[in-house]
Amino acid sequence: MFWTVTLSLLEGFLTTVKLFGLTLLLALPLGLIISFGSMSSFAPLRMPVRFIIWIIRGTPLLLQLLVIYYGPGILFHKTLWGSGDAGRFTAALVAFVINYACYFSEIYRGGIQSIPIGQYEAGQVLGLTKGQIFFRVILLQVVKRIVPPMSNEIITLVKDTSLARVIAVYEIIWSGQAFIKSAGIIWPLFYTGAFYLLFSGLLTLLFHYIEKRLDYFR
Repeated sequence: MFWTVTLSLLEGFLTTVKLFGLTLLLALPLGLIISFGSMSSFAPLRMPVRFIIWIIRGTPLLLQLLVIYYGPGILFHKTLWGSGDAGRFTAALVAFVINYACYFSEIYRGGIQSIPIGQYEAGQVLGLTKGQIFFRVILLQVVKRIVPPMSNEIITLVKDTSLARVIAVYEIIWSGQAFIKSAGIIWPLFYTGAFYLLFSGLLTLLFHYIEKRLDYFR
């Protein structure tokens, strides 16, 4: 029974890791783009972006999952995501990417705006373009400052992937809960905690290593 449970949980865990990895891959660059929009001096761009960020950060991810998955079908009588497991996973991925991109954008914004204006001015004196100043002078300092809050959000993402089960995405919690109905046992549900702890522990070590590598800014 133990190996049967383990294999089933591993299958669910692969879905969890896939959702986690794709969310990071898409949300990290999207969050940077959104942060530029939220800092824009062009008000018709800045205000809508900040309004969207406010909505996403002010409402539960669970609600966003339900709206994104069921909303198009109710409003347009046609699903945008396709049918079956692939469709549900796609809807979950879209919800997670939008949610975390907005959170990441605020972290990026805080990091960028924390850099003293004098460093921008120094770059201009040296004849650097705005792009060169950002990528050669500002970016690495921003990375150093945002690693701690970014690591917290990324570890939270590991646990938030369990919310995808609300639209029947077969992640690890779903796999563990299935044994309650099929076999009348609850310990597989607690067993899932070991997977989360291991995954979060590895990420914690990784971010600690990254922070140590960035100590040259001290």
